[in-house]
Formats: sequence, structure tokens, C-alpha cells
Amino acid sequence: MRIVRRDIDKSGEGTLKLLPESAEDLWHAYHLVLPGDFVRASTFRKVQHETATGSSSSERVRLSLTLEVSSVAFDATSAAMRVTGRVIVANAAVKVGAFHTAELDVHRAFTLGKKHWDALAMERVALSTDAAADADAAAVVMHDGLAHVCLLSRSMTLVRARVETPIPRKGKNALYNRDTALTKFYAALLRALLQHVDWGAIKVVLLASPGFTKDSFWAYAMEEAARSSLRPLLENRAKVLLLHCSSGYKHALTELLADPAVTARLADTAAVAEARALDDFFAMLSSDPARAVYGPRAVMTAAELGAVDALLVTDELFRSAVVATRRRYVALVEEVKAVGGRVHIFSTLHPTGERLRDMTGLAAVLRYPLPDVDDEEEEEESEVESGAESGPEGGAGAGR
Repeated sequence: MRIVRRDIDKSGEGTLKLLPESAEDLWHAYHLVLPGDFVRASTFRKVQHETATGSSSSERVRLSLTLEVSSVAFDATSAAMRVTGRVIVANAAVKVGAFHTAELDVHRAFTLGKKHWDALAMERVALSTDAAADADAAAVVMHDGLAHVCLLSRSMTLVRARVETPIPRKGKNALYNRDTALTKFYAALLRALLQHVDWGAIKVVLLASPGFTKDSFWAYAMEEAARSSLRPLLENRAKVLLLHCSSGYKHALTELLADPAVTARLADTAAVAEARALDDFFAMLSSDPARAVYGPRAVMTAAELGAVDALLVTDELFRSAVVATRRRYVALVEEVKAVGGRVHIFSTLHPTGERLRDMTGLAAVLRYPLPDVDDEEEEEESEVESGAESGPEGGAGAGR
């Protein structure tokens, strides 16, 4: 992301003009644009024209509209972001007060205005404008007949291709048919790798499977590379790590990110730091449960006592439709940092973030035991937010 223009006063109110340069930049923008903000962007709208004879016609025209945001949507598969809101600045083609949906695209600047740019929003801006924060690794998790080709960045795990080929296991000619099917599977997977992985830019490529599927595939890939002079493979084969995983499904990536061989190669990436923090939490939950808590009530009580050593929180908690709830989580992060605690904000587009979301989206490792932390659901909060959002706060509890 590139900052084109910055106009924020000392109180934190103002605007940033931002230029998304990648799909991940749009993901960062999705977390920056919140209900109540305003967005000024170039967009298309169908405009009706009436002729002197009374007939009408319509055409799609490009307009610059300023919207007061009511909702934001992001589709990770197509990397599309849409902002819906009420028009607040007069325009020749659109009345003030009309609702419109604008699509924010890569390489098209937009202006975002907030009444208050809080610390987390500014951290997100800093992260999104860090040139070193692009995709760190590619990963292929596979078993016979199924593979997922993924790109791992600081904020997202994108499945770029799913390769699936039926592999016969029984029948009169099963052995011959199996070898033929596996060759077909390997060929399709190799094409996907060459198409979706920038071998020159990526730091490491993880190939993982149960058993020897990964080894057989890589042997096939090297033979094809030598036969067809596939230079991306031949020149970058030192970047490939062959690893074990339990299956060819996306969730197996969590195992890979906890592997010491992977953490050594990607020690400075957010994805590995998240996986390590989550492993530490579960290890503490098992060995000393009075020092591992989860759920809003338990974690916030521990933070008030200055007991949080490491806070684990999903990014979607900061997107609550209730402004007071958003501010509450921002205040929690600032409170933990103020006493020297570490904060890990998990992306729910990473498997680790999905796992944390399944257990309320909020957890903490404590400096010292707090065996009497109340782990009951926070009734007053559920009353305030009932119907406003399908938040991950239901079923909160402290790990004991």
C-alpha cells in the first residue's frame, strides 16, 4: 500500500489517500474501513437520462463519490472489496442521501477519513506500507490425488489452486491405472506450481504430505524440469523443503508453521509468530491451566490486573458493528502493551486465526496464575450486542 496524501491533525481526525498495490493491500484496507468512516473513491454508477420526447436511456458512468460507510465486504478468493454507504457530498449524477456500493480495486487510489485514527489503525497502515511484508512462502499440502497450492503472506493464506485426480486402488489393472493416474496428478500439480508461484520472489516453498507422496512428486518435478528446461524449478530448487503433514487439506498448514525447519526459514514472519504463540497458549493450558485464559470476561479481568504476558486476538474482533465494542478491544490491546505484554493479532484468513476464532477469538497467557478468574459469559455485553453482530464472544470462558 502506498500513502499518496496524509492529512491527520493532532487529535487523530483526518484523511489518508491510499493506493492499494496488491490483493493483500485490499485486505488491510478492509480492516481500516469501518462503519461511520467516509470513503471517497472513483466508481461506476448507472445514470438515467430522459430525452425531450419523454423516453429514457441509461449508461454507466465513472463518478467520484464520497460515502458515509455503512458496511464493508471482502472476498479473499477474488480479492474484491466493496464499500456500501450513503452519499454525503453533492454530485451532478447522484443525490445526497442515496445509497451506493463502490468497489475498491488494486492500483486505484481512494481517500479514507476517520473521526479518530486510533493506534491499531495506524499500526495497520504502517504494516500495509511495509515493502517487506509481501508473500513469504508458498506451500503445497497433498496426499494421493489431492493437493492445495497456497501462498502465505503476513495477513492471508490464499488457496491459489486445488488439484484433484481420482486414484484407483482396486480392480484388475489397479497398479497400472494407479501409476497412470498419479502421473496425471503430478503433471497437473506441477502446472499449478509454475502458474501460481513466483519462484524468484518467494523465500521458501513447502511441499508436505503423509508418507512419500511429496518425495515422489518432487522427483517427478525434477525429471520434468531437466527434460523441459524449466528454469524456475532448476534455479530455485534449494528453496524447497520436503515436510510431513497429516493430509492434503488446508488445515494441515498449521502443522507446517510449527515445524522447526519452517520456523528457522521464516522466523521473521507474522504467520510463524502466530503459530508459535498459539502453540505456547495450548501448552500452558495443558501444563498450568491457571495461567491460560480465554474469552472476553476472563482475558479483560486478567488485563485489568496487569497479568497478561501474551494476548492473542483475532482481527475480526476489531470490526464489530458496535463502536463501543471496537474501542473496548483497542483499549485492551493498549492496556496490555502498556505493561510490557506481547500482542499477537491473528488474521482469520490464516489457519491459526480460524483456530483461535473457534475458541472465542480472544485468549491470553498470564505472568502468574489467576485461578479465581470468572469464566462465565458476560451477560451485559451480550444484551448490548444481541442482534447487532454474530460476534465470537458467546461461550467465553477461562481455560482451567
